Amino acid sequence: MFIKAAEEKEIAPGGMKAFALGGRDIVLCNCGGAFYAVERACGHAGVRLERGALTGWILTCPLHYAQFDIRTGEALSGPAPKPGESKHPDPAAPALATKDLKAWPVKTEGGVIFVDLQ
Repeated sequence: MFIKAAEEKEIAPGGMKAFALGGRDIVLCNCGGAFYAVERACGHAGVRLERGALTGWILTCPLHYAQFDIRTGEALSGPAPKPGESKHPDPAAPALATKDLKAWPVKTEGGVIFVDLQ
């Protein structure tokens, strides 16, 4: 069931905005006029993703730079290595794990954004 989340004009192209909707914290993303909804907490460290960067359909966490596909919620990369390191010493370490984000279907009608939280 789709629930009204926001008006399109509230989120500029390339922008994001966090909302509490149906008991869930989500981030609505505007990628060239197409809207996507993903969970608000980073799949690595739980950081608020609306404080990150949206480049096309790639959402980058502001803390450790994990990246996610806003179309699917898929984790594209884990946290970035520390300055001066070419890679993390143990990429399989649990502290470096990054889970996919929950993503929800979105539709727009008459300038209004609706999210299906089921």
